[in-house]
Amino acid sequence: MKNFSYIHLALLASLSLSASSYGFNEQTEAENQTFEVIEVRNFRQKMDQAGRLKDVIQQTEILDRLTIDNKNALSLTAAINNEPGVNVSNECSMCGVKRIMLNGMKGEHTTILVDGLPTHTLISGFYAVDAIATTGVDRIEVARGAGASLIAPEAIGGTVNIITKEAYENTANLDIATGSHDFTAIKGMATGISEDGKTGLTFIAQYDKQAQEDHDDNGVSEAPLIENLSFTSLLTQDLNNTSNVQVRLSTVQSEIFGGPIIGKQVKSIGAAIAGYDQQESEHLFINDDVSKQYIGKPWETTEWIDTSRNEAYVKYLTELSSNTIAEFAISYAKHEQDSFYEGIDYQANDTMWYARSKFDMELSSEHFITFGLDTRREEMRSSTDALEAVAAYQSDAFDYETKGIFLQDTWIPNPDIEIALALRLDSVTANFIDPHKSGTEIDETFIAPRLDIRYFHTEQLTSRFSTGRGYRAPLSFFETDHGILDAELGYQIDIHALEESLSASYSLNYDTDLVAITGSIAHSTVDNLASLQETEDGVPLLTQLQQSAAVTTFDVTAGYNLTDNFTLNLGIEKFHYDDAFKSSYAIAPVEERANIELQYQKDNLKVYWSTVWFGAKDLTEYGYEGYDRLNDLTSIKTLTGKAFSTSDIKVQYQLTTHIKLYAGISNIFEKTQIDSSGTPLFYDANGGYDVAYIYGALHGRELYAGVEVKL
Repeated sequence: MKNFSYIHLALLASLSLSASSYGFNEQTEAENQTFEVIEVRNFRQKMDQAGRLKDVIQQTEILDRLTIDNKNALSLTAAINNEPGVNVSNECSMCGVKRIMLNGMKGEHTTILVDGLPTHTLISGFYAVDAIATTGVDRIEVARGAGASLIAPEAIGGTVNIITKEAYENTANLDIATGSHDFTAIKGMATGISEDGKTGLTFIAQYDKQAQEDHDDNGVSEAPLIENLSFTSLLTQDLNNTSNVQVRLSTVQSEIFGGPIIGKQVKSIGAAIAGYDQQESEHLFINDDVSKQYIGKPWETTEWIDTSRNEAYVKYLTELSSNTIAEFAISYAKHEQDSFYEGIDYQANDTMWYARSKFDMELSSEHFITFGLDTRREEMRSSTDALEAVAAYQSDAFDYETKGIFLQDTWIPNPDIEIALALRLDSVTANFIDPHKSGTEIDETFIAPRLDIRYFHTEQLTSRFSTGRGYRAPLSFFETDHGILDAELGYQIDIHALEESLSASYSLNYDTDLVAITGSIAHSTVDNLASLQETEDGVPLLTQLQQSAAVTTFDVTAGYNLTDNFTLNLGIEKFHYDDAFKSSYAIAPVEERANIELQYQKDNLKVYWSTVWFGAKDLTEYGYEGYDRLNDLTSIKTLTGKAFSTSDIKVQYQLTTHIKLYAGISNIFEKTQIDSSGTPLFYDANGGYDVAYIYGALHGRELYAGVEVKL
């Protein structure tokens, strides 16, 4: 991993500040000693509780701290995967690229927010999402559909909003875990507040590592090595009784390595890359069969991605009058990637600035107005030595800028109904700067309306309806699923318009003290959907579909408190994609899914069980075609993605007031694609080798155990 950047030093300094300035309570005597806990809510937190910072009334799923801990989720992807309407698609067995899909839409249609602000660039949604740590996350809010268009019109699939834990009291946590496949996790968090409660500081650190997995022992990994390190610091300061400022700094480093098994086929990551000699092996596998031992050179199947991301934001909240609150915010993100794909290098440097001014005004008891403006500017520069000399190669470096104004009126005509009508107007420009791409590809003015309605039939029964319009600029080559991996063909871009979406959703929720049931249906259509195709010369081409594409989702979830100690949660989902949408997918998405969760808690013991079932799917509908043996059309790989299920268990015991022990098993029965029907490696009909014949689980059984200490 790379050396610490300047931002690490600032974050490490903040840890000493939290320890010295706020004086954490130390527990140096007997375990049963009592001590004072100070908990103070500052101005911003009081406004949050009063609902003054909420922009939308549409259905939003909340993943609280308990849900994250039950899953033993170290990353954002692990925390939200298999939640209602959410699927984290693993689209490469070597590089482990993950895409967070909402309501069946593609991963690039999801916008990741931190505390309500964009802090992720257009390319950071592909790599390093596994490095978004859950330590110090208070909750995760998932809003599906284009209903988030007031502040995130590009989220035509929806938004994932990560809420950072604020300092309410003086605390410190340390959690250390280890397990199979060299699993290692070290998590730490400290919060401190001043005596007057006006200043709060949160410091968060997390390190985690997972080794490669090779379930068929052919010398090539099905799941890559992943190593992550992150530091985050959040400062909140009341300037007076009516204003507050927040400053958040975060740095993330991630390294991914897939391909030859370290310690067997190659000594180290550096050795695999250094062995690149531009001379391809005559045979990659014994008998040219991907299920047999790998005998090629390590670099020929090596995929390595080293990512560094720095984030920062400043938010200022002030009460202008008794009925008006203003918030001014600016965020910054810098994403750097250095990578090696089977002989092809790729470097990217992506910098984003975002600024927003927002005003919340209570006009009357029936009307609450939100209005403001925002702007986003992103500059991405990429390079590749391996492809610069290829005539057909076009760089995906770009400049991207949006300027928008927004207005929302939340109308409450009576206690039974709430109606929010919002409108955004955005000026959008996107320009690929490659010398072969003359002119500005996208220069549009886009109008994004949105309507949300919540109706209370009774105290227990609630309906929600949302519809909205959104847009997105398809700009990254990663949307083509490694379109640049052929050093002879190159890569080209033919993007000319924004993707435009229209979505609508309805949900009905029944909620009592004992049972909660929610049924939802959503439909989305997208025009100008980005898709990977080929030129007449066979060159990979990032272009756009001429026909509209659509996806419809249905889901029902239910939770029931069987007893005071026993809770049952159930869910069932169906995703329907039309032919146009199916043609755009690189990896077959989830079509059917059901899950069951059981939690038993009594005294100091808690047991959590989860099983998720995935239905079968016809792979031919997504363009799958592959062979186990080179130039042998009789060795065709399966064209049916078989139904399968995975089960997890976690047991937790509160040993003392401050010490918690836990252990668990993920994928208990080791249900993987490899064990049931074969490796994701394959040859295509033209004799080309690839690594993404994926339709099932790639991670096997994992055992882990840990201890958490809280002061």
